[in-house]
Amino acid sequence: MKPAIPLVAVDRATAELRRAGPIALTLAGERVALMLAAEDLTPKALTALASLAGSAPVLAMSARRAEALGIGDGGEPALLRPIAARDPAQDAAIFIALADPLREQVNLKDWQSIPTQPWVNAAIALTKLAGLLPIAVLAETVEAQTLGAETAAPMPSVSAEEILAYPRDAARSLKRVAEADLPVAASEQCHVIAFRPADGGSEHLALIVGRPDLGRPVLARLHSACFTGDLLGSLRCDCGEQLQGAIARLAQEGGGVLLYLAQEGRGIGLVNKLRAYQLQDDGLDTLEANRRLGFEDDERLYLPAVQMLDDLGIKAVRLLTNNPSKVDALLRHGISVVERVPHVFPANPHNRRYLATKAARSGHLF
Repeated sequence: MKPAIPLVAVDRATAELRRAGPIALTLAGERVALMLAAEDLTPKALTALASLAGSAPVLAMSARRAEALGIGDGGEPALLRPIAARDPAQDAAIFIALADPLREQVNLKDWQSIPTQPWVNAAIALTKLAGLLPIAVLAETVEAQTLGAETAAPMPSVSAEEILAYPRDAARSLKRVAEADLPVAASEQCHVIAFRPADGGSEHLALIVGRPDLGRPVLARLHSACFTGDLLGSLRCDCGEQLQGAIARLAQEGGGVLLYLAQEGRGIGLVNKLRAYQLQDDGLDTLEANRRLGFEDDERLYLPAVQMLDDLGIKAVRLLTNNPSKVDALLRHGISVVERVPHVFPANPHNRRYLATKAARSGHLF
């Protein structure tokens, strides 16, 4: 259980942020700031945060959100504070407006950029892990408070080190928790295995189709979960077709593995994906929408897939994909990709621009 403790600390912190509650951020064992998610901010919460920390709150935003607001080049996160003191209701309203990519451009003439701190990247990363917009409200503690001090506020505490290590540690902690035969339409000979991280987070699934020969490179597909495409049959993407087509292809070849990875919307989550759709309806392409929200073009990680392949005894694959980034990710982590197998489906009027953007701007091969 000991290796899971840092994972649990991160999990508790993300849950508290999603409930619009505050968390304590630490660095090297000392409390450095208190934090709230910007998208659920209220004047009451902002006032309480300032009182607990003993300092005026500032707004931390991802490099991409700062770039979208015209205050950065996309390279570093930004910290903003008001030039003049205002009442919490005014500050809360402006913080929310700066966080909300669906609002019109906010006038920043009364705000100034300030130097960032070493723990700001961790604060932004935590909002992403929580599935929230990558913008946080932070109030530095006036004096460093060691962990366990009597003055410490009774709230979840997590370290910057734990946050930044979480994606790696969670992936490495994956273990099998359940498995069963699962005949599906494209192949009656299927077996599904569920993998869960040690903090009890979202499961990833492996679908073993047919009888793959582990002595040879296995035909494999890495498929990121897509509620709208896989379950609802959305025409805005080609995910549903890719999922069903991959299972059929694996069955045709006598066997293979499909890894169903819990990283909706290229890793930004379902709610943020729906926000991106709204921005696309206003004229942005899929990458522009992600950046307006404050995310990178693709936030997915493939270390969970590597861990699952290792558990399954698969060291070499023929990868069913149009995305060279997936090939590169597996190679970086020691999985041999002996062939990239194209996985192309016809466009429709609703996803034609989406597919064109992936080809032109993300390097997808069609």
